[in-house]
Amino acid sequence: MATEEQIKVTINGQEFSVDKGARLIDVCRENAFNIPSFCYYEDLALQASCRMCLVRIEKMPKLQTSCTITCTDGMIVTTQSEEIEKAQRAMLEFLLANHPLDCPVCDRGGECELQEMVMDWGDVEERFIEPKNAQPEKFLSPIVANDPQRCILCKRCTRVCDEWMGEDAIEAGNRGVNTVIGTYGGWLGCSECGNCIEVCPTGTLLDGTYRHETRPWELEQTVSTDPYSSDGMQFSLGARGGKIHRIVARDRYVDGLNGEFLDVKSRFGHGFINHEDRLKTPLIRYTKGGKLIPTTWDEAIYFVANKFKENGNNIGVIATARLTNESIFTLKRFATEVANSDNYAVSDAYDLAPVFDNLSVSLCTHKEIRRAKTILLIGGEPEEEQTFTGKQIRQAVRNDGAKFIVIHDTAIRMTEQATQFIHINKNSFDAFALGFADRTDETILKKIGAAQSEFDDLLRTIGETEGDFVIMLGRDLSPEAQAVIANAAANFASEKRRVLLHLLPLYNNSVGANDMTAGRKSLREVLQNSKSLLIGGSLYEDDAKLLANKDFVVVQELFETATTEYADVVLPAASFAEVDGTYTNNTGFVQRVRQAIEPLNQARADWAITSMIAREMGVDFGYNFAATAVFKALADTIPAYAGLRYPHLKDESKPAKVKHAIAEKRDLSNVINGLRRRVESMPDEGGKNIVKPKTGHKLFRLTTMTEKTPQFHLLAHGNPKPDNLLVSPLVQFNLDGTPRTDTLAQAAAATGIGDKIEDKENVLHKIIPK
Repeated sequence: MATEEQIKVTINGQEFSVDKGARLIDVCRENAFNIPSFCYYEDLALQASCRMCLVRIEKMPKLQTSCTITCTDGMIVTTQSEEIEKAQRAMLEFLLANHPLDCPVCDRGGECELQEMVMDWGDVEERFIEPKNAQPEKFLSPIVANDPQRCILCKRCTRVCDEWMGEDAIEAGNRGVNTVIGTYGGWLGCSECGNCIEVCPTGTLLDGTYRHETRPWELEQTVSTDPYSSDGMQFSLGARGGKIHRIVARDRYVDGLNGEFLDVKSRFGHGFINHEDRLKTPLIRYTKGGKLIPTTWDEAIYFVANKFKENGNNIGVIATARLTNESIFTLKRFATEVANSDNYAVSDAYDLAPVFDNLSVSLCTHKEIRRAKTILLIGGEPEEEQTFTGKQIRQAVRNDGAKFIVIHDTAIRMTEQATQFIHINKNSFDAFALGFADRTDETILKKIGAAQSEFDDLLRTIGETEGDFVIMLGRDLSPEAQAVIANAAANFASEKRRVLLHLLPLYNNSVGANDMTAGRKSLREVLQNSKSLLIGGSLYEDDAKLLANKDFVVVQELFETATTEYADVVLPAASFAEVDGTYTNNTGFVQRVRQAIEPLNQARADWAITSMIAREMGVDFGYNFAATAVFKALADTIPAYAGLRYPHLKDESKPAKVKHAIAEKRDLSNVINGLRRRVESMPDEGGKNIVKPKTGHKLFRLTTMTEKTPQFHLLAHGNPKPDNLLVSPLVQFNLDGTPRTDTLAQAAAATGIGDKIEDKENVLHKIIPK
């Protein structure tokens, strides 16, 4: 790509070379000139309402807002002077005119940008004595609380809701001093990402799962990686006393690839970590059909090792794609070195091997998606499953004018940002893949229900692209279709156009699981051909049923699940917050998972459990219970990870990328012919899905982990609006979304008391005196 033209800018008497057209406020901050601001937020539309970033620019008649100024050659700027300081102090005094002095009880106290700004740039006394527009704190959803009187109208929240999420769920209402931030009807009907909470500089928008629990300075902050999405969003775990209280992505704690962006699951779905239903001890079912009996670790490991020895080499090993790289690698070693077998598999939504075996172009990064010129989405639903990818697409289209083409059998929400939407027939993705990678004809057009002109427009847009062209593959395509597109992707490259591939796997470590288990068998093959099984994590319910007639099944898990129902031994595994390790995200970045709290009860890391069994069976992996040793072993074994060590992964702003090999051009004519025969057997009139999916239909789905956060139950059951917005919805509704009718709910709704209830009896005594 061409290098940006450099110009000269003088700031406070010092000359700097900067990119032509760079934003002045960014240039000043990059060169250690600290300019205050509230409304400015990098890569969002400009607001220029707080007037805190004022500077003096030579030859301009008055002070200028540096957030709206682009640098020009020869510009002379002053950022500090008595005139500027006086203006900034006056602006802070205006902001405080209607702001409550409630820092001691505000959840944002200690992290509040207004609080910090007043201490750095403001006066300690206030001349305004007029009554403030006091309004009560209220709920906007089960997860988002709102204290309107703290708002300084920076409108960051409205902009992230529009630009990041494309939802416009939060907007400004009224005018002048009566302006408020709110939502239509008083209740949020969005994806509940909580990004409005994250970017709010004050305590106006609050985390409904965390409010009033701790003060920020009491929390130990640990940077880790999202255990849900394959995007690999990074965040800070806030822990106190062995409990995870909250998750944030604030730039004061973490500088990850996602900035301050998170989604509803990564931000709020941490209730499972300290949940009371976590397995507390190893469990053994001594007789088939009997109960699981608590036991000691020594007894459990001895029992498992002896049973596996009795079954000889007929042992299958399965790892789920939610485990760390270290745990999956160790499970594979157990299969090959302890069971002396290649009978191992990964439980995932779909197999990534067809793509990586035929990879003709590099995987793209999220930063490259943001700056891409053309993006082609084939299947998938990133706004529900890979939300950071969805955010990058929206901003590429909205802010930089990227062309966005969607190929789908359903009018997903991302079609609202699309330049072109080819609405294909139901389940006809393979037909499209064949036409796109090979050639179109009347048969293919009939199968997908599209016109030749739509294909021509697609190819024309690609042909006119100068810059990055990103192809995104969802899991709707068959393995053969994914292989064909991955192999043909390089054909669309030219001297002025680079082609990149972006996968949309379902789980946080789907790519890592693929990398760790080269040579694996299919899950069904391992399930059918094994008498005994060692399983890390839980299987899909239909797959778990195949465990019914096995001789011996061992499961490493956090909770009792449909898989543990068939287990003879259940071993309590530690959650991602209790272990050190790594995940590999969908762009190929290897990201650290860091221990924030000690393992709950008697839980242990999955890789440690597997290595204990192996050692009892006479094979020592040499880890000495150190995650660093496990990662060193896998990096020394797997070529794509060669040379990596934990210190290389220390800086989240400079992620380490796996060296996935670009495959040589392969002759896939047999695969294409087989795909063509399958397409020809498809019905001509498949019909189209015309119903647009509801927001959150996948994000709010209750799973083993998300169901442990009570607010997710209300979201999954329609997000009902309560009669009283001043009281937590958890007090007014049962978890199935039906109204509560007990005395507590009625009294709390009537009085406005009852938020964050832990002891119903005590609250009842407050509401209804004895």
